Amino acid sequence: MKNLIYILAFSIVTFNGYTVYAQEEEAPEEDQVVRPMFESAYLMNNQSVLVYPEKTLEMIMQHRFGTMENGLDDFFGLYGTTNIRLGVNYVPFKNLSVGYGITKNKMHHDFNIKYAIVQQTRSGSMPVSLTYYGNTAIDGREEEDITYYANSTDRISFYSELIIARKVSSKFAIQLSPSYSHFNAAPAKEEDGEIIAEKNNDHLAVAVNGKYKVSSQGSITIGVNQPITVHYSGNPNPNIAFGYEVSTSSHAFQVFFGNYKGIVPQVNNYENDNTEFVIGFNITRLWSF
Repeated sequence: MKNLIYILAFSIVTFNGYTVYAQEEEAPEEDQVVRPMFESAYLMNNQSVLVYPEKTLEMIMQHRFGTMENGLDDFFGLYGTTNIRLGVNYVPFKNLSVGYGITKNKMHHDFNIKYAIVQQTRSGSMPVSLTYYGNTAIDGREEEDITYYANSTDRISFYSELIIARKVSSKFAIQLSPSYSHFNAAPAKEEDGEIIAEKNNDHLAVAVNGKYKVSSQGSITIGVNQPITVHYSGNPNPNIAFGYEVSTSSHAFQVFFGNYKGIVPQVNNYENDNTEFVIGFNITRLWSF
């Protein structure tokens, strides 16, 4: 109940605002970039290719409910164990976003950067948009809750991805996102007095996400995250997600189903052992300064 009250309060506060996008000087027709293909910088469990206009501040709340496997016992996970991330991002310069977030599970603190390298043009001279996203995350749990961290630097993980996107039509956009995750400390076990690694420190994956507009403010979203790296044991499961987004010029609300329980991207790609669906949602609120 406390979670639901918290979510409702956040929604009421954030869904009262003004339009964030300021008009920019128009370039010649042949040099203009396409209108934004995604209304939010987040796309279910992944980043979208979008970087907001300069001097935009974004607040984000991401929520994942428990798994749906218990049915009515915990109302399909709505009253199960939840995971929440609260974050803030700011665009100090054109095409560059920086941000910070904290996640309930493992008390991860993540510091992120996002840069729009090139953007698709209306003339087709640039057929795709390309954006880089990266973060550094720190496991903030107490010492007694961690079993295999020998040094403070073992808490740190890194994530990098390139997001390649194309707006196919006024209604449909698709993106491909190869990614690289690195954990300073990898799970290991002791056998006959010898330490045996269970996973590599590095992990490669790829995500494909699409969006189809069904109205001026509503869109259907779908996506797949596929691990590439094969570990010694405990290989992560892929993620399949589908949902619906409602957006305005200053807000976006996404509700979706998927089997990622985590929120920090490298944790999802590296550790996902879940096969059951969970209900998730993202709420973003934008301000322009």
